[in-house]
Amino acid sequence: MNLDRAVLAFAGLVVLASLVLAHFVSPYWLLLTAFAGLNLLQASFTGFCPAAMLFKALGIKSGNAFR
Repeated sequence: MNLDRAVLAFAGLVVLASLVLAHFVSPYWLLLTAFAGLNLLQASFTGFCPAAMLFKALGIKSGNAFR
């Protein structure tokens, strides 16, 4: 798995987890979904992604999108 796929998988996991939590716990968990979406949007323009930096520090090899 490269860095790009790890970031996308993590973002998908965050979105799905927040939807489940919003359904069973509190609708305020939808704010986490909004945060994940906004982070993906800003990363597409700037190339800066905190999750990518974390995964890179953990030793996941680079992909094409995040360097």
